[in-house]
Amino acid sequence: METTPAPMSGRKAQAARNDQVILEAARAVFVADPDAPISAVAERAGVGISALYRRYAGKEDLLRKLCSDGLRTYIAEAEAALSGQDDPWEALAGFMRRVVDADVHSLTINLAGTFTPTEDLGREAARAGGLAEQVFDRAVRAGAVRPGLNTSDMSLIFDQLAALHLGDEERTAQIRRRHLALMLDALRLTSAPPPPGPPPTAEEVTRRWTAR
Repeated sequence: METTPAPMSGRKAQAARNDQVILEAARAVFVADPDAPISAVAERAGVGISALYRRYAGKEDLLRKLCSDGLRTYIAEAEAALSGQDDPWEALAGFMRRVVDADVHSLTINLAGTFTPTEDLGREAARAGGLAEQVFDRAVRAGAVRPGLNTSDMSLIFDQLAALHLGDEERTAQIRRRHLALMLDALRLTSAPPPPGPPPTAEEVTRRWTAR
């Protein structure tokens, strides 16, 4: 029989709400400017800087939390793509749409290099990359992907779309979906020749995690 989790005390519930407010503020501040001071997060969240420091040891700790949240979303979407019944191309396309809609790369690659990664974060990144490769390779083996492409090409597509910011969240999301549709058509253009030059390597993509 399922058990209902015990409700949190008033103090714990308030702390959880405060933490959510801080994370939402941190996401908005650091996606717009990864070099912003942590005081800007406290100001946007409407909390004292001491309240923020009670939850996070410093800016790097907060950045690592945001990045970890983004990686976990990416992992969950890749696992969903691999476990579903869609054909390999639809699984890949759906995975890419969900990752773009969640704006995952604004929390991962956009923040990469602004903090020192932990071993746990490295393991999460490796797992995310491995799962994405499985999603992509299934579509390749099904003959649904243009020749000469690899998983790193997909990663750079995510980067390019995450870089689009039009000052209006709804319009930004519309333009990102529009251009993802164009890119998906290019990925699926199996009759086209391979793109010029060698594809990006995993090392070229992952070197961005090196602290600036």
